[in-house]
Amino acid sequence: MNKYDDIINLPHYESKTRKRMSLEARSAQFAPFAALTGYDDKVKETARRTDKRIELSDEEYNIINTKLQIIKEHIKEQPEINFVIFVKDKLKDGGKYEEVNGKVRVIDEVNEEIILVDKRKILLKNIYDINGEIIKIF
Repeated sequence: MNKYDDIINLPHYESKTRKRMSLEARSAQFAPFAALTGYDDKVKETARRTDKRIELSDEEYNIINTKLQIIKEHIKEQPEINFVIFVKDKLKDGGKYEEVNGKVRVIDEVNEEIILVDKRKILLKNIYDINGEIIKIF
């Protein structure tokens, strides 16, 4: 005879007044005891990829300057232009390339920026490519 023979074959107790707790709910009750709060966020941030800024060659730089000159000649028409710009990441080295579309209002050479009709600003140093109806020759 073993120590627990009198209870080993009894049926599992089920409450008549309460539903059985799901596994998800049972595991959630231990969540406040997580030892490394914020660890998952740090891992995700570290894994997030950024692009390196591509340095333009002299030829590419000259093409962009030529395109800017064409835009400047047509500035009164407020041409619709598509810019590809580099946006620096606020948390890590590198950043990402984004497309910005808009009508050009001003090319501010003093502050080295383009101001669009909707008042967005694009720094000239962040431009990677320029496309638009008036500069199709490139």
